[in-house]
Amino acid sequence: MKPTDAQPKLSIILPCLNEASHIAASVDTIVAVLEAMPIDFELILIDDGSSDATWSEFGRIAEKHAGVQAISLSRRFGKEQALCAGLEAARGQAAILMDADLQHPPSLIPEMVRLWETEDVDVVEAKKSDRGDESWLARTQAKLFYSMLRRVSGFDLAGASDFKLLDRKVIDAWAQLPERNLFFRGMSAWLGFRRREVYFSVEERAGGASGWSLASLLRLAVTGITAFSSAPIHVVTGLGLVFLAFALILGCQTLYNWISGVANDGFTTVILLVLITGSSIMIGLGVIGTYVSRIYNEVKGRPRYLVRERIES
Repeated sequence: MKPTDAQPKLSIILPCLNEASHIAASVDTIVAVLEAMPIDFELILIDDGSSDATWSEFGRIAEKHAGVQAISLSRRFGKEQALCAGLEAARGQAAILMDADLQHPPSLIPEMVRLWETEDVDVVEAKKSDRGDESWLARTQAKLFYSMLRRVSGFDLAGASDFKLLDRKVIDAWAQLPERNLFFRGMSAWLGFRRREVYFSVEERAGGASGWSLASLLRLAVTGITAFSSAPIHVVTGLGLVFLAFALILGCQTLYNWISGVANDGFTTVILLVLITGSSIMIGLGVIGTYVSRIYNEVKGRPRYLVRERIES
């Protein structure tokens, strides 16, 4: 590594959660790629409230390599907040964000830097050409989510990942976004700037297991959709109009039957109407409540994350 007191050319940001078993080997692999390049760089390691020895491993890495910043968050805030902490700590003229389990191949870093330096682009996005050994269910869920997000927000994030190179001007623009409910991929797409894409196949995980549970993925999906579109509320409004039209038609039919003297008790119809109307109201309240909870979290103005400890080599 080439440490320097001046601004480094490149910052590498690695958010980590329970990665003690392989983080040292992952850093060695990444550093080996970077040291083969004629570039000054720093390494930023973020411990997102790990329950294993990840923070202790950070200390050993800082003793072994120069130019390391290690940041321990006070608890688990989530990957999006950990990425935010890394971007706010980065000093480089550009920053690359990547996973610490090497599913984002370090061998792609030289090409990303080359595009940034030679083709006048501000963002180099690494997109997945192959999702690796991901299960059929996970692939289907991702496809459904990105399809829905594209329809409601206009951003096509199919194949997108957090593996990106951001120029300093993009990092500074990111720092102006005040949101507490973060969806990094969507927010980075919203920023715009000149972009290029590179493609990679998801590698086998270096160690450990995914920190994403189904519940956490669902929360991220809800955050992503509600952060970039009010379409769900309009859907509820449309659903209400449909039921209003249905109620008017049924009311006219009931009045006609009553006038003509052939009105029936209509017990089944009443029960169905009550069930459908009640369900629609509850769904509508749930959608509105989701937006209200987002507003509530933003209005509180709490920091995105809190730092417990720092190490700088």
